[in-house]
Formats: sequence, structure tokens, C-alpha cells
Amino acid sequence: MEVIRGIGRMREFVREQRLAGKQIGLVPTMGYLHAGHLSLVQEALKACDVVVMSIFVNPLQFGVGEDYEDYPRDLTRDSELAEEGGVAAIFAPSVAEMYPPGGYYSYVDVEKLTEGLCGKSRPGHFRGVTTVVTKLFNIVQPDIAVFGQKDAQQAIVIQRMVRDLNMPLRIIVAPIMREADGLAMSSRNVYLSPSERKASLVLSRALNIAGELAANGERDANVLRKAIETQIQAEPLARIDYVEIVGAEDLKPVEILQGRILIALAVFFGKTRLIDNRIVEV
Repeated sequence: MEVIRGIGRMREFVREQRLAGKQIGLVPTMGYLHAGHLSLVQEALKACDVVVMSIFVNPLQFGVGEDYEDYPRDLTRDSELAEEGGVAAIFAPSVAEMYPPGGYYSYVDVEKLTEGLCGKSRPGHFRGVTTVVTKLFNIVQPDIAVFGQKDAQQAIVIQRMVRDLNMPLRIIVAPIMREADGLAMSSRNVYLSPSERKASLVLSRALNIAGELAANGERDANVLRKAIETQIQAEPLARIDYVEIVGAEDLKPVEILQGRILIALAVFFGKTRLIDNRIVEV
């Protein structure tokens, strides 16, 4: 496996693979890998010959006061895990390589889909995501790219961007990977204290309750939302950012469950903000 730092070498690597007749998959990450990231690699390997993983903590998607400086980084550890997982190359550019000094003036915006959920809580976040993902697509030129369902809004936004801008690749959305006790895997889980880690299990419990209500015939979104909020509010260490029930394609709030529905939430445990979601179809 090769660790690539420069855009020029990344493009050269891609040309070499193309000349060998291979299809390329991209798994974009911010590093500090866990089993969830490696499951994305496995999904990519089902659909292509060579997997490139990007590891880049993108400053454009962090707001003022967020954890950009503190975000966990360990490229040596990540490289070992990625190689074991079947990654052919890691693209790990510096910030200066991706955003050369002297000012950066070009951005990619996806409207409407980015206004609610995490977009409301984190203004500018998705502009940073869509900009860096577009840059990665331009550099790696993959045939497919794999994103995780845990970041459901991000995946929906990227799918729309690819469709709207006629980008020549296919987006695959892989299922959420969870710890044995139900917590969705996230690099930010390392921030949690032991008591916060225990408290965080309320997220999957609340989503399961909502899923059971829907499976048993409840169609009132307010009933599901209230059930989730009641469960989370009973946990003293939890502070709700949002609980939303929206259409899984347009992300518009719904009052009555019909079709494919996304139940999404963001909750703080101390300073750590965790997200989770569940898709229900009725």
C-alpha cells in the first residue's frame, strides 16, 4: 500500500491503475479509522478493483469553536488498518496541498437539502463537505465512492450533488456499523468519558423505540418524536441538539409517516456531539 501526499502523485497513481484496466473506488474519511470505515472499504471492493482511501481532516467543514484542532489523528495507525483492510493507496494531503496559501475563493453549494438537521446546527458545514468531496472526486476520478449511512444527510447531499452536476461516478451508501451494545461507530466516540459512553446508549434505544412504534402502525411523526425526546431527556448526561423526522430523499419534515422516512438525531454528551439515525419504510 502506498501513502500519497501530493495531488500530482495521486493522479499518476490513478493513471497507472486505469492503464492496467482497473476500476477505482474512493472511500473519503477524516481518519482515526474504526470498523465502520473498514466496512466501507469492503463495500467498495465488491464494486471495483482498487480502493483509494482519503484521510484529510477538512478545515472547511468545521465551524468556530468546533473540534478541528482536537480531532483525533494517527496516520501510522490508520495506514496499518487500511492496508489490512485491502486499501491500495491512502491519499493524505496536507491542508496547504488542498487549499494553497494565498486565499481560497471557490466553493460548491448544495441548497435546500443542507438547510435542516446538521446544516441548521452547523452553518457552513455542508459547503465545506461538498467542496472537499468535489476536489477529491476531481483528483481521484473514481468509478464509485462509498459513504456511510451514519452520516445520512451527508450521503443524501453528495448523491444529489453528483446527480445535479453530472459527475461520472456512482455513490454507494453502506449501512451503519454499531458497537456490540448498539452505539454507532464514530471517531468522536473516543472523546466520551466512561459515564458519557454509558449514557450514549440512549441514542440507539430511542431510535429502536421509534422503529418499533412505526412497525406497530404508528404514523404520527409527533408521537415518534416525543417518544425519542422523552427517552433521551431521561438521561441526565444527554442534551438534545435536534430530533427530526423527515423524508429520506428530500429531507423535508413530515407529519404523517409515508414512504421512506429518515429519523435523525444529534445529541451532546458533555462537549461531544453524536449523531445517529434510522430509516423506516411504511
